[in-house]
Amino acid sequence: MTSANAEPLLLARNLRRVYQSRRGMFGAPSLVRAVDDVSFDILPGETLGIVGESGSGKSTMGRLALGLETPDRGSVRFRGSPMPMPSTAEWRTLRQRMQMIYQDPLGALDRRLPVLTQIREPLDIHHPREHHGNQVKAAEMLARVGLSREQGARYPHELSGGQRQRVVLARALMTGPDFLVCDEPVSALDVSIQAQVVNLLIDLQTELGLAMMFISHDLRVVRQISKRVAVMYLGGFVEEGDADDLFASPLHPYTKALVSAAPQARSTNRHERIVLTGEPPNPANRPTGCAFHPRCGAAMPRCKEEAPALVPVGRERRVACHLYPAATSDQTRAA
Repeated sequence: MTSANAEPLLLARNLRRVYQSRRGMFGAPSLVRAVDDVSFDILPGETLGIVGESGSGKSTMGRLALGLETPDRGSVRFRGSPMPMPSTAEWRTLRQRMQMIYQDPLGALDRRLPVLTQIREPLDIHHPREHHGNQVKAAEMLARVGLSREQGARYPHELSGGQRQRVVLARALMTGPDFLVCDEPVSALDVSIQAQVVNLLIDLQTELGLAMMFISHDLRVVRQISKRVAVMYLGGFVEEGDADDLFASPLHPYTKALVSAAPQARSTNRHERIVLTGEPPNPANRPTGCAFHPRCGAAMPRCKEEAPALVPVGRERRVACHLYPAATSDQTRAA
């Protein structure tokens, strides 16, 4: 779903990642398809939001996009080149161009080091002979994310949650990356602090031209920061499209339920509350056919037998649901 004139920064095709799990020491192993046949593009300077319930495969998708894990099937290309194998020299060099921001900033930081030292660390790794220059750049980045020199001398436990997340963001930006994966970066913060961090991300993205994958279960935050949104359910995309269009008129029954549950400040365009029954299925024991059919109020007999393909609906939307017929060849070329 990219413009004909734009070259994707990151291109993923038919990604699959399967884990083996075992219940107890002597239990029989079972296979869990965390990500199952997922394809997407991310353009330079664009934010793709990934939403879905816990266990839908969002975080695994982020690790695959960064090359932190190798897919069992499919491929990832960054700036037109295949993703190098993990731990190779090419892979370590690419770390400068791709970074990750984690959900727990305290867990991502070393409690024994002042935060300015940790912000400087990526430059010390990649440019070890430029100690003074690295220190100057780290101090500049500290100010860019809204922290003072005095705060830079503190240790992580001496900062608030929002300040620690700013430190993590500053460290991720030190090598001048083109692509950030933000994995639930504000879910552990108070609402007012969430807004500050999200606004900072938006400002830095505009200033630096960053592309981002923003992973969250909070649709309100995803809508604020994302240009496009992909909705995941049990390892696959069920809907993808322009953020404003998707939230204004969701198509897939699962997306409709998520959007209806999101807080809505305005009285216009409110969606009737849809309550999903039951819990998401066990990924190790997936339903036949459409994975969502046991919880879907619009399920048909066909849904229990045949998994729907992710097909174009109009120019800016893809949906995996039997309620929407496959696009014609003309529609596919236009999309």
